[in-house]
Amino acid sequence: MSIALSNTSSISLLRNASSLRPAAIIGGRLVTSTQTRAFGIKTTIRAQEYISKMIKKDKPNESSEKDMQIKGPLPLKDRILNDMPPELRMPVYPEPMRPDTMDHTWNTHDLESLDVGPTKHRIPDRISDKIALIAVKSARKPTDIFFRNKYLHRSVMLEVVAAVPGMVGALIRHIKSLQGMRHDGGWIGHLLHEAENERMHLMTWMEVGKPVLWERALIATVQSGFFAVFSLLYMCSPRTAHRVVGYLEEEAVTSYTHFLKEIDEGRIENVKAPEIAIAYWNLDPETATLRDVVLAVRADEALHRDTNHHFSDRILAGRESLFEDLDYTDNKPRIKY
Repeated sequence: MSIALSNTSSISLLRNASSLRPAAIIGGRLVTSTQTRAFGIKTTIRAQEYISKMIKKDKPNESSEKDMQIKGPLPLKDRILNDMPPELRMPVYPEPMRPDTMDHTWNTHDLESLDVGPTKHRIPDRISDKIALIAVKSARKPTDIFFRNKYLHRSVMLEVVAAVPGMVGALIRHIKSLQGMRHDGGWIGHLLHEAENERMHLMTWMEVGKPVLWERALIATVQSGFFAVFSLLYMCSPRTAHRVVGYLEEEAVTSYTHFLKEIDEGRIENVKAPEIAIAYWNLDPETATLRDVVLAVRADEALHRDTNHHFSDRILAGRESLFEDLDYTDNKPRIKY
């Protein structure tokens, strides 16, 4: 597998080459990188620089046997690092939610032109939906009282909680797929992608705002409680669980809209965007600011809002499998996984 670098803002990982990962000798025979997996990811020029630095080729050490005789066996830590499989030497970068993110460098105008529907709301029409909405609204009230206008710290709390549902849903559906010995309908990958995206939001906000120890303790406690409750809810009623997430994401979009207002009115300084945000969303490194990051995060939350409401509707309609409704644009085999 090899990498084709270009002057554009994307990197293509070609599937038909095998020179990226070094060969390894296992059991006395040469094992090439064709036995390792391809990732098929897109990333930025900045990430390309990381690749050139982080991918290392194993070089034979001619004096290793002589040094072994003189100095004795290597320490355990050194032996572990020396035995690192070639597969692990390739960095795997998280993919943004929108497939067109890496097609060009995003500026403020591009981000503002995204149709996120900041006031979009799903009106509950079933008792379980009404309960889900009341639960989310009730959970927001103590957050408003505690954080008030501290939107950076509020964002940390929000993302710590928001990163849970995707992982929980993917895990439970994964286990059910194994137990039922059948495909999942294409949900697991989307749910894992959502969880990873929310985690990247958290990593970004941790670079901007630094919660103190007692705030970290509170956030960890809230997350633990939410993890337990949401896991139980998903096992009992996945449809209601996804509706809860849909309403939670509606509140997230509202919170980030207020965050933008605070920046625009000068109550929060519009500092330079952190490097992790510039690399992840492919923002313009010369002009990207905190406001651009908030716009990008809000756009992601809007996608999660719509996706989870749709998942809930599909369960209600008895049409969980996504495979019948996919838009196939390539020549890959039409497999169900």
